[in-house]
Amino acid sequence: MRPGEVLLSAVRGVTANKLRSVLTLLGVLIGVAAVILLLAVGNGSAQQVAASIDALGTNTLTVRPGGTTTTGDATRPMTEQVTTQLAHAGLGHVGRVVPEVTATETAVAGTVSESGTEVIGTTPSYFTVSTAKLGAGQAFPTGAARDAVVGPTLAAELWPGRSPIGQTMTIAGESFTVTGELAEQTSVGFQDPNSEVVAPLAAVQDDFTGYGQVSAVLVAATAPGAVTQATDEVTIELDQLLGATTADQPFTVTSAATLLQTRQASAQSFTVLLAAVAAISLLVGGIGVTNVMLVTVTERTREIGIRKAIGATRRAILSQFLAEAAILTLAGGVLGVVVAVVGAQFPIDGTTPVLVWSSIPLALGVSVAIGLFFGVYPAARAAGMRPIQALRTV
Repeated sequence: MRPGEVLLSAVRGVTANKLRSVLTLLGVLIGVAAVILLLAVGNGSAQQVAASIDALGTNTLTVRPGGTTTTGDATRPMTEQVTTQLAHAGLGHVGRVVPEVTATETAVAGTVSESGTEVIGTTPSYFTVSTAKLGAGQAFPTGAARDAVVGPTLAAELWPGRSPIGQTMTIAGESFTVTGELAEQTSVGFQDPNSEVVAPLAAVQDDFTGYGQVSAVLVAATAPGAVTQATDEVTIELDQLLGATTADQPFTVTSAATLLQTRQASAQSFTVLLAAVAAISLLVGGIGVTNVMLVTVTERTREIGIRKAIGATRRAILSQFLAEAAILTLAGGVLGVVVAVVGAQFPIDGTTPVLVWSSIPLALGVSVAIGLFFGVYPAARAAGMRPIQALRTV
């Protein structure tokens, strides 16, 4: 038989029992759609987290007190003085160095109060190093000890419908004048960055934290590609300033790049797991093809015997049944791709899927390969029938 005749015969065989063919298509469709869509969910989740981590600043290091100390030897605390020395150390890959102290207090404006408000004490350079940017007003323009910049959420709570700039609030009984409002930020943790107060370092130390150890030090590398070198330079310099050793460092240095690498590894494992689960459903669809083709061969035993009796070759019979399996899986695969592409347009549990376009031809190819693989046995069984035995079948 010519290829066209084989294909036409296979189409007739598939459409002979429409309900059975549709159910088989549905199994393959679900498998292909699951592979593409779950990979898209994993990819979307990875990109979403990567964007959030990028928002933290790709060239910013964060130094926090606390680390791997084993000997218990006394070291200098990380104070504002240490931060100043680090800033003036002349490190080649380090730009600005900004100290930061934090306290949790209650902010009050008139009759409205907000408890659990994070108060950050720092310098004006904080707005150039951190992700917190001024949306309106100025940062401590007068140099007064009790100027403050507030987040947009806190501003809306304390002064609904009004601009916070120029307003006065009290924090733990101390009066602060609002000189600026932060731009909206994306929350990447438990603390809402849009509900914080940023005030001069001296004011926060004087009123809330004291003049001891700072909460963190923000360090800007000279470029995103210099983060690794800046980390090494800061670590070595702090070891010297604090009297620490490599084995006993009373601080930790982290960066967005480190977080991103860790999260990408986790996201990759998650995506592989999702793909494995989806592949199982595709395998089940392939087993369904085998079942349907075996039933088809049994039902069409007499037809096979007649065709072989009038001269149909083993190759022709084998090709026809393999073509039927390929048509079922290819049609199911194409419909699965359509379902997956449409489904990827809608958020799934808060995650916007991002299609991995290479997964589409891969899923289609695998579905057809599975159809051919699982169709070989039924096709070989049909092709191997002896005409006399097939013709005896009622």
